[in-house]
Order: sequence, then C-alpha cells, then structure tokens
Amino acid sequence: MAKMWAGRTAGNTDQVADDFNSSIRFDSRMYKQDITGSMAHAAMLAKQGIITEDEAATLIDGLAGILADIDAGKLEIDMTAEDIHMFVEQELTARLGDVGKKLHTARSRNDQVALDVRMYLREETDGIMAQLRELLEVIIDRAAAFEGTIMPGYTHLQRAQPITFGHWLMAYAMMILRDLDRFADTRKRTNVSPIGCCALAGTTYNTDRRFEAQRLGFSEICRNSLDGVSDRDFCLEFMSACSILMMHLSRMSEEIILYSSWEFAFIELSDAYTTGSSIMPQKKNSDMAELIRGKTGRVYGDLMALLTTLKGLPLAYNKDMQEDKESLFDAVDTVKMCLAVLTPMLATMSVKAENMKKAASGGFINATDLADYLVGKGMPFRTAYKISGQLVALCIKEGTVLEKLPLETYRTYSELFDKSLYDAIDLEACVNRRISEGGTSRESVRAQIAYVKEKLKP
Repeated sequence: MAKMWAGRTAGNTDQVADDFNSSIRFDSRMYKQDITGSMAHAAMLAKQGIITEDEAATLIDGLAGILADIDAGKLEIDMTAEDIHMFVEQELTARLGDVGKKLHTARSRNDQVALDVRMYLREETDGIMAQLRELLEVIIDRAAAFEGTIMPGYTHLQRAQPITFGHWLMAYAMMILRDLDRFADTRKRTNVSPIGCCALAGTTYNTDRRFEAQRLGFSEICRNSLDGVSDRDFCLEFMSACSILMMHLSRMSEEIILYSSWEFAFIELSDAYTTGSSIMPQKKNSDMAELIRGKTGRVYGDLMALLTTLKGLPLAYNKDMQEDKESLFDAVDTVKMCLAVLTPMLATMSVKAENMKKAASGGFINATDLADYLVGKGMPFRTAYKISGQLVALCIKEGTVLEKLPLETYRTYSELFDKSLYDAIDLEACVNRRISEGGTSRESVRAQIAYVKEKLKP
C-alpha cells in the first residue's frame, strides 16, 4: 500500500520494518474516535474558511459512510495500513478523490493520535466508573444484609477483635469509593483537547481549536503545542488509578480465597464463579478470585512499561510513544473484565454466619473488651491489659474461653470483677459497644452505608 507520507523518501520500507512500524493491529479499536474527531476537524476547517462548506459536508458525509460501513461489517479495516489514521484517510480519499486529501489540513498525526487516545480513554473511564458504581451497590446491599453478622477481625492474620461481616464489606466499599474519585479526577485531565497542536509547533492556518474541542466534548485545550503532542500523563494517571483499584480488588480476592477455604469456611462462592479439579473430585476452586489477584501484576506492568517508555523522551513526538496504546488497552480490558466478574461473584456469594460466629467465639477476641471492663471500673489500662492477658493464658492452659471461666476465678485476679463482666465480653455487646464513628457497631455500619449511598447520588 502506498504511504501517505511518501515524498522526502520513496516510501518503500522493508516488509519486516513495515510490520514493525505498523500499529493498525491494535490502534484500529479507536476507529470511531478517529472518524468522529475528523468530522469535527472538517467542520472547523469550514467554519474558518480554510475549506468550503460544501467540501466539509462532503468530507463529513464520507466519514459517516466509512463509520457506518465499519460498524455494519461492510468495510473491513485493512491490516496492511500503517495505522488507523492512515486507513481512514486512504479510504476517504479513495471514495472522494481530491476532496478527501483536504481533511488533513492544519493537523498532524501527532495531534490526531493524541486526540483519539484522549477520546477513547474518556469513554473507557466513564465505563469503568459505571462498573465501580455497580460494584459499590452490590457491596452496600450485602453489607446491609449482614450488618450484625459477627466474625473475627484479623491483624497479622491472627484473630484480633470481633467485627461484623457488614463492617468488613464496608472497608472495601471505602476503598472502591476512593477509586471512583480517582478515576473522576484523572478524567478531568484527560478531557483536554490536543487537536490543533499539529506536529509540534501549531499551524499557520487560522484555526479555531476551541470550536473543535467544544464540538468533541472537551472542557479545555492543551495550552502548549509541544506538550500537547507529547503528553501522556493522562494515560499514566489512568493506569495508576487502575493499579490502585486492582490492588484493592486483589486484597479482597485474597480474603475471598481464604474465607472460602475449608480452614475458614466463612463464605461459599457460587458454582458459576468456581472451577473443579481434573483429578480431585472434592475440589471447588476460587479460580476467578485467583485470576483477579494474578492479573493485578499485569496492570502494574502496564503502568511501569509506559513510565519506562516516557522517562527519557525528548520533546516532542517520538515513535516510542506508539508503545502507549498496547499497555493502555491491556489495562482497560483487564480492569473491565475483573470488575465484570467480581461484582456478580459478590452478589451470589453465600455467607456462613454460624461458622463466622464460631470462629469469633474461639479466638479470645473479646480480651480487649475484658480489659476495657476493668478500665471502666477505674483500673489503669496497662494493668487491665496485663490481667486480661493472664486470663487468656489461663484459658489456653485449661482449654476453655473467657466466657466460661467462673466468676470466682476472675476475682482471684481482681476484686473489680462481678457478674456484669459476662455481659461486657458477650460478642454481640463487644461489637455494638464500638460506637466510635467508623467502627463495627450496627449503627456505625448503617452510617457508613448511608455515606456511600449519598456519595453515589448523581
């Protein structure tokens, strides 16, 4: 295929070099953005008198026809083209003749590709944010259903204090809410138009960059043409937000994997989101959660790849920047897929409340409450802490739990103990006395749910 840039050279590249240079196999996914951007560019050229209104109408109709034909499957994107921009322009010229050759006036592929990527990423960001809202709705619904379901809370993966399953779920709701905010924030800096920066120095034509930007839904234009064509900060910000999100999804997946094991048996995943073993018939593997955990490293790699690509590039555009797309597209696809699996997996997950309560009962996770009981009677906390620890050691030695120790035993450690201690170390009471804002009491979990619901309002 003849090269649109032939002139200074004959345009006859080696076939291997041609394949190496080509990006059509991956940037073809931006055909809608490329064509839509070109329509706006044609309208701007006519508005400024650079081309006639009739020429602009012809170009826009031709571009609309190409878009409709691709969408309908009537036109196949030519994978021998150098990139999606060249394919569209060549197809337009083939259909319209010399009028088609006027479209590229007052722009370069440098600002054109930057425009396409920003438009593409803006749409994908909106899609991911919608998925995050859906995930949050599922989490808060399930948190409300299990606001009083007692389970052990852990530090160092050791049973620590009693919490509720609703409280556990709301911890992840807060993480996802921050992710939603991060994507909304990075979208602001994505929604800046580079078109009109041209190759690097702007253009001698009297263009109207703001008209074109507004027509495409951008809130601002890049203020420096060198920066406009070489900036990929918005891609890095997006992939950073993706990486943090994936870290959160991975942490949740890790706990889902643990809690669905026989050793914990706190939850059971639906058969729709598990697999079996090829040799062990008893197995029910949490493969989907494991894959989310595994794919996190992949998204981290996408971010690091682009950071490394950009770190030493001189201004303005360099062909290295073609490497932005595969990493970006992979991060987009991976995040969307993980969210599409995790959300229904959580919605269909069974919760084994009895097993949670049993585990909470056997781990001395009310020891802090025992110490607090003594503090409430006037004892210094460190003294109360020591006595509580001694009583736990005694229970372990005798194979019992704090709730079953007789009052007489308690009183050998302190005369401050009376029958009210048993109410103080009851797990339900332990949970619901944690009334501090953000704590695990039913009232607090309900407040957290209300907070997230308020944040999700349009």
